[in-house]
Amino acid sequence: MALAGAVSTWKFSYTTSSSLPKGTRLKFDLLSRGRDVDWECPQVNPKEKTNLIWAELPDGKPVYAKLLEVDEQITPSFEFTLPSEVKAGDTLAIFMGSPDSKNEDGKKKGNRAQTHIQRRRPFYLYIDPKGKGDYREPEIFTLDVRGNVLKNIRIIAPSMVSKNKRFDVIIRFEDIFGNLSSNAPEGTLVEVSYEHLRENLNWKLFVPETGFINVPNLYFNEPGVYKIQLLNLQSGDKFFSAPIKCFPDNDKSLYWGLLHGESERFDSLENIETCLRHFRDEKNCQFYATSSFESSEETSNEHWKSISTQVGEFNEDFRFSTFLGMQWFGDSEEEDEEGLRQFIYAKDNKPILRKKDSKSNALKKIYKGHNPKELISVPSFSMAKGFETTFSEFTPEFERVVEIYNAWGCSECTEKEGNLRPIRSEDRKGVFESDKGSIRKALNSNCRFGFVSGGLDDRGIFNEFYESEQVQYSPGLTGIIAIEQTREALFQALYNRSCYATTGPRIIIGFSIAGFFMGSEINTKAKPGLSYNRHITGYIAGTDVIKEVTIIRNGTVFQKIQPKTAHYEFAIDDSEALSKIAFRAVGEKPAFAYYYIRVEQEDGHIAWASPIWIDITDAPVPAPQPKKTKKTGKG
Repeated sequence: MALAGAVSTWKFSYTTSSSLPKGTRLKFDLLSRGRDVDWECPQVNPKEKTNLIWAELPDGKPVYAKLLEVDEQITPSFEFTLPSEVKAGDTLAIFMGSPDSKNEDGKKKGNRAQTHIQRRRPFYLYIDPKGKGDYREPEIFTLDVRGNVLKNIRIIAPSMVSKNKRFDVIIRFEDIFGNLSSNAPEGTLVEVSYEHLRENLNWKLFVPETGFINVPNLYFNEPGVYKIQLLNLQSGDKFFSAPIKCFPDNDKSLYWGLLHGESERFDSLENIETCLRHFRDEKNCQFYATSSFESSEETSNEHWKSISTQVGEFNEDFRFSTFLGMQWFGDSEEEDEEGLRQFIYAKDNKPILRKKDSKSNALKKIYKGHNPKELISVPSFSMAKGFETTFSEFTPEFERVVEIYNAWGCSECTEKEGNLRPIRSEDRKGVFESDKGSIRKALNSNCRFGFVSGGLDDRGIFNEFYESEQVQYSPGLTGIIAIEQTREALFQALYNRSCYATTGPRIIIGFSIAGFFMGSEINTKAKPGLSYNRHITGYIAGTDVIKEVTIIRNGTVFQKIQPKTAHYEFAIDDSEALSKIAFRAVGEKPAFAYYYIRVEQEDGHIAWASPIWIDITDAPVPAPQPKKTKKTGKG
């Protein structure tokens, strides 16, 4: 057994059942991918006294390793050559760590375990008695990696509830790496409370062996914004849930998840089952869409079959909704750059749309072969130079939402126009922003889509970013407001643009004009008063103090508010004549205006509410009259 992230000297003992002659080769493989979360790879220089790998013969003599690079393997293996025979029944050992227990400064030396928990974590030892490097089936060491010392308590609660309606809360006891842990001092008690607590309700919880506990039947007596508080009575530390907004009555709820991205811990291709379980159980997502790239080099037919199977098996109404999806990068022509798209299916067992296939080598062909109710096409990373989406051939039936943000940057607008997390690199060879793919620019051209957010990605076009100077931000999160937590309801809500994007935290946002919620299209024929006044209302419940709320109207800043509080509601009237501010009618399309809001917190996190559009349909907007000029010359 090992504790996650523990620094120690690890000993692997191998007792051979048959004699190993002099010259026998042994290859030790940690099965590490070299990431920060993985088991630390040791070094082979015996002069360095820390993080060293070496072997010891039965008589205690050391044998040092050499690095062995293996094709298609990210990190090296370590090879030992026996200088003398090891007889049957004798034990040799492989060490990772340090021959000395402590540095001069008293800090522990050694090799660091992986930072995530895992049952029966394997290590491979290959043995070649002939010494020719012909390795066959490995011997396998296993150990359990368990949670480290309790550091954090996380509360998972719904973001939206109704007055007097009961709900459950999950409490996770975690180590510094976010793993479940029961490794707490004996007798640790945790007190549960929240605002407007009834006097007869007072819970004290022990840290359970499982590392988590379900607290049922909570409810709020009054509308408002709440945060559940946990107090560690032994340490005095306080922990709070993300905000919970209680409504007098509400027929919809807010669900959180990821449509594009993968786990830093678990590969979403080779380990799709583990990845899905990670997002469901550890990240507490309520929905997740797969997003491997369509190329056969990246996603083989076998991989796609495995992904499709697991998506179908993990989909569970009212617990975890899964969607089958893929990424597709289109042609870059001078006028029509299709850019990067993520296709999300509404149902299971759908084919992968490969770029090399004639039926799916262009967006128009893909759209022609599908129904808008079964496929959503999400433009992603649209402002990245070299990967731009120009939106010149916008197809509203399929392109219902756009990815405004992922961990590699924001495509809202240019940095000069106020982009808070621009696409950029510390190296000139990196990827930078291009205004051709600006989402605001597309909105100004009457492209209508809601906002979603992406997470981490190191596949396809993002493959080189981790090893470069490309600036990386926090993984994003998408909120979907739907009538229930089912795949059908969430897909329909996405289609209706009833969604918004954040840079990671579960910030609650509400935004409406004349009672129409984010993602809506309204017109002056149905609401004539909109021509003269737009009543804009909204609410924000932040995970930190709200630094600024910006209302964007037709691509420019209409209002800025600095609440300096964690919870804020606003009501603003735009009384400027709609005919003066609207974008002009083009062809059969009417003149229009749009609004959306952006929220920035003191901690730097951001949220974007999907836009609302207003069409002028009751009367044509007069065309601008040419200016009179003074005639000059003879006559």
